[in-house]
Amino acid sequence: QVQLIESGGGLVQAGGSLRLSCVASGRTFFNDPIGWFRQAPGKERIFVAAITRNGGALHYADSVKGRFTISRDNFKSTEYLQMNNVKPGDTAVYYCAIASRPGPFSDPGTYDVWGQGTQVTVSS
Repeated sequence: QVQLIESGGGLVQAGGSLRLSCVASGRTFFNDPIGWFRQAPGKERIFVAAITRNGGALHYADSVKGRFTISRDNFKSTEYLQMNNVKPGDTAVYYCAIASRPGPFSDPGTYDVWGQGTQVTVSS
């Protein structure tokens, strides 16, 4: 059974940086696209970024383009989300997920394995 474990969240001031990590155990995810989503209190879980299996294609939500960078190291079964110039609106629980179903990268329904989430809080 595959598990995803996120880490790297915390409290950061606006304009600062954080790097989130997501480690997979139980199986490798060489062949699966990987995504990041976030969910603020009282709001829906929304797409942040996704990366294809070989890292050849990257997808970002408009709200994070130019500030966040997604990457992966398949040999370490680890995915990363580098967050730069963070804003208070980035405050949320961040989840990584494996996409094993056909569908848009931005659709949570495309993903069938989720981590437990890591809290990111940006102070103004």
